[in-house]
Amino acid sequence: MTTTANPRRTRHAALLDDVESELAGITAAAFGSPAQTADPRPRDARVWVRGIADLTEPDAIVWCDGSATEKQRLVDLMVDAGTLLPLDPELRPGSYLARSDPDDVARVESRTFICSREEVDAGPTNNWREPEVMRTELRGVFDGSMRGRTMYVVPFSMGPVGGPISQVGVQVTDSPYVVVSMGIMTRVGRDVMDLIDDGAPFVPAVHSVGAPLIDDMGAVTEDVAWPCNATKYIAHFPETREIWSYGSGYGGNALLGKKCFALRIASAMARDEGWLAEHMLVIRATSPEGRRYHLAAAFPSACGKTNLAMLRPTIPGWTVETIGDDIAWLRTGPDGRLRAINPEAGFFGVAPGTGIETNPAAVETFDRDTIFTNVALTDDGDVWWEGLTPEPPAHLVDWTGQDWTPGAGRPAAHPNSRFTVAAAQCPTIADSWEDPDGVPIDAIVFGGRRASNVPLVAQAYGWEHGVFMGATISSERTAAAEGAVGELRRDPFAMLPFCGYNMADHWAHWLRVGASLDADKRPKIFQVNWFRKDAGGGFLWPGFGENSRVLAWIAAQVDRSRGVRTDCGAVKSPVGLLPAPGALNTDGLDLPDGALDALFDVPVEPWLAEAGLTAEFFDTFAGRVPAELWVQLARLRDRLTS
Repeated sequence: MTTTANPRRTRHAALLDDVESELAGITAAAFGSPAQTADPRPRDARVWVRGIADLTEPDAIVWCDGSATEKQRLVDLMVDAGTLLPLDPELRPGSYLARSDPDDVARVESRTFICSREEVDAGPTNNWREPEVMRTELRGVFDGSMRGRTMYVVPFSMGPVGGPISQVGVQVTDSPYVVVSMGIMTRVGRDVMDLIDDGAPFVPAVHSVGAPLIDDMGAVTEDVAWPCNATKYIAHFPETREIWSYGSGYGGNALLGKKCFALRIASAMARDEGWLAEHMLVIRATSPEGRRYHLAAAFPSACGKTNLAMLRPTIPGWTVETIGDDIAWLRTGPDGRLRAINPEAGFFGVAPGTGIETNPAAVETFDRDTIFTNVALTDDGDVWWEGLTPEPPAHLVDWTGQDWTPGAGRPAAHPNSRFTVAAAQCPTIADSWEDPDGVPIDAIVFGGRRASNVPLVAQAYGWEHGVFMGATISSERTAAAEGAVGELRRDPFAMLPFCGYNMADHWAHWLRVGASLDADKRPKIFQVNWFRKDAGGGFLWPGFGENSRVLAWIAAQVDRSRGVRTDCGAVKSPVGLLPAPGALNTDGLDLPDGALDALFDVPVEPWLAEAGLTAEFFDTFAGRVPAELWVQLARLRDRLTS
């Protein structure tokens, strides 16, 4: 950790346009200069940081090294400030509780912007702002935004440092909570800065909580435990690979390596460079015979993603190991196969619903050295949230700091409360999870939360059909969600909030990637649905560890495609290949009579109606949807009516 002073001026002497001339060509991306280079990102991180400091006016600049000593110093600072509350060292060693401002509890999609040069490149699913208009607004809010605070410079790597699939970035922030969290979620260190100093291109990421402690006139404001600002911006510039975030200190708004870099910016980089940055978990499943299968899976929220990432199989002889729980970067390797890394180093998991019965591996993961945010505090200094245990404690202090009892009529933990923990602590972590070359992907799985129509599992007829499956992922709204009950909530590729460019172009990019792979080396594509219900509203499939039975059938289909003999066959249906009778292992399952048939029923009229809704959805992209997907829609209709 290296600290330098930045003497405060009575008034910001020069806005970005007036930074000394040596910055003009080097930092075109940061300062909105029209100068363009082959790679528009700044080349000299130290010069770029000095320019951001000139704008934001911090009291000091600290260059972070990611060391344990640095982390403890920042933790102690936050404990003294009331930002972190130490938990009981016996019950939860090395762990802390943070309570955010009630105005700063989740990603703010309405204030998340894609600032591509052309509006059509952002597409109808993103909030677009003209880049220079947004830069003007950002200059205004960042002007002096760090007065009275320290600017921390965090050099970080997404993926193993120096790996062929990895990328690096530099985040500046005035939040020690962000620094410590980035140290868990990414790889922070001097080795990253060495790469950047040697010329490695980096993504510049600027963050401020937007709460200066000294105003324009020099008046001092007392700090608070969780500083933030009611005005928020999370702005992405895909062409220049920049991220600017203002006003929030929470989660994906502030940990800029996560959704901002690893998905929104990286997806645009991947489009331009021929790889994939996806909202996907990655797991390794191993059969009783010792054969290994690597799967990447995309699931919208509340669809069982974390449970699958840390699955504990119920069928004898199978194991599942975790490589990543949220994001995957996939590139074609020297062997011609898609290989994937988990670009993150930690888990930023949703706490409610994660419990001893639903995900014991996750519970073991955060038993120590974890930051919990907006969960409840027990009387003995531990944490609790809805779903952690079957029964709540008799008394808690809730996420707002108020007394809570089971009859309080409100949640003890915020619905978006989180745990931040190193992935290495996960008991199911695979030994190859940090392989810089990635793991070869055998199968890609898409899932949604559907009470009807969608079978338990179906295999795509080919790559184009698989892209169609991914493009049409949806979940049915519940009474707790906005919109009519049963209405389809579209989330193509589980990327709707995270794709950094036009979603229809994202589908076209997937088609190009598939076309670049030899047919025998493309991953097989599947769709799953753990949530189909019977007429009485009960789930037809038990889920959780029993989902390993579906993984076993998927693995068998991968084997069949490679000429490995297997008894787990498939039959054709309008929506894809389904398990043949007897092919899905249901030994020991107490399924109700008719449940298996219902799980694989493909009702014609509802599916035809859904095809009509898909056409309407495609029409929203104003002619950008690839012709291949319209062909797949026509083929679906033909199969339904044949």
